[in-house]
Amino acid sequence: MTDDDLLRYSRHLLLDEIGIEGQQRLLDARALVIGAGGLGSPVALYLASAGVGQITLVDHDTVSLTNLQRQIAHDMASLDRLKVESAAARMAALNPGVRVRALPQRADEALLDLEVPGADVVIDCTDNFATRHRVNAACVRHGRPLVSGAAIGFDGQISVYDSRGRHGPCYACLFPPESGFEDAACSTMGVFAPLVGIVGSLQAAEALKLLAGVGEPLAGRLLMLDGRRMQFSEIAMHRDASCSVCGTA
Repeated sequence: MTDDDLLRYSRHLLLDEIGIEGQQRLLDARALVIGAGGLGSPVALYLASAGVGQITLVDHDTVSLTNLQRQIAHDMASLDRLKVESAAARMAALNPGVRVRALPQRADEALLDLEVPGADVVIDCTDNFATRHRVNAACVRHGRPLVSGAAIGFDGQISVYDSRGRHGPCYACLFPPESGFEDAACSTMGVFAPLVGIVGSLQAAEALKLLAGVGEPLAGRLLMLDGRRMQFSEIAMHRDASCSVCGTA
């Protein structure tokens, strides 16, 4: 850790739970962020500001004017630019010490099987069930912890799915792929602008905790937010032995 690092990350170093050792773990860590939109924007910016050594961004989409209401990694100069390139530029401006890989691709099974094994944590910031299930399945296959968030309207949710433990559920335990859940798109349902910032910041916090080895992750717990009342609630989750992804039955 350089003198500049000691100054830049001094507020982390003052925390007994992180300190020099925890910050060094962040500097050595590799994070994979799927999605560079509403949730991915605060996740990417906070991981970069906190000094996560290598961050890989995956998103095939480009920036449109409707994104700017909530996707804070982008601005007017980013219109029609690839989201991963726009976000990577903001991250580099914020912290040139982090290494950012921008992959303008869809998160299909082939890409996930290539990228997930090299990540210490995977953060799912996508907005559709099909991609979430692909990401979850890849994390189960390769034994990587997954931080998953969602936001629509005024409602948000977040959890950590870590199937490496005997009892830890995966995303499919709670939302089985065969159940036929329907996506609710922001383009038709709308989304309260700060909601994605709140959920994305919580995702970043959970990812940083996992990487630094501090605190208690949200594994086995689903945290839900009612943004109208600004009220959080939580439910416990358990592994489904008959789960088609991680089950043992």
